[in-house]
Amino acid sequence: RYGTLLAADDVSLEVKPGEVVGLIGPNGAGKTTTLRMLATLLAPTEGQAWVGGYDVVSGSLQVRAALGYLTGDTGLYGRLTPREVLVYFGTLHGMSPGAVEARTEVLDRALGLSAFIDQRCDTLSTGQKQRASIARALVHDPDVLILDEPTSGLDLLAAREILEFFRQAAEAGKAVLISTHIMAEVALICDRAAVIHHGTIRAEGTLAALQERSGAQDLSQGFLRLLGEEIGGDEAREVTP
Repeated sequence: RYGTLLAADDVSLEVKPGEVVGLIGPNGAGKTTTLRMLATLLAPTEGQAWVGGYDVVSGSLQVRAALGYLTGDTGLYGRLTPREVLVYFGTLHGMSPGAVEARTEVLDRALGLSAFIDQRCDTLSTGQKQRASIARALVHDPDVLILDEPTSGLDLLAAREILEFFRQAAEAGKAVLISTHIMAEVALICDRAAVIHHGTIRAEGTLAALQERSGAQDLSQGFLRLLGEEIGGDEAREVTP
């Protein structure tokens, strides 16, 4: 709750190792609030949640160690280069210099950082900053990834490459929860999805099951039907691939 506003109401879902689950809904649906509770940035007013087996309130430090969290408003230090950012955050996670260097090489290849990894962050483009932010979230090779609009600021090709990287992370045994309102992204990498609106999970299941339940011809129209009400204006455009 934010005062009298009930932003997340009995939200319940599970993400298992080896799968990507999409949390989908229009702006203001409760996606970011839910993810911030899982990331220990907000304490739940009621209820419990666990990440990597740890309670997000009583085991918040353990959750942060097990978690790679990406959000649109997590900035980079402008005077540092992406390489220096990875060293800094890797050190905070207790990694040795050698481990940070090896992990930086892995992320460099996977995310295409080499062209700007030694440039100051305040000189980078929006897409480059997003890639650097993703690398920062993954520097400690966490078992759980929670990603809030991870393709924000990326062009279509770069977005696809990043999404495929997250798909590969799941195939390597990571548990991946991704928040988005772009149905094409959900269709590309998600095994299951949970539809959230007004802070409540309206439906959950495999993409095929959700589309069958809605009776729609495509995932976007099915999403709108599962919300149980007509969405107009900007929100309707945002959920269209």
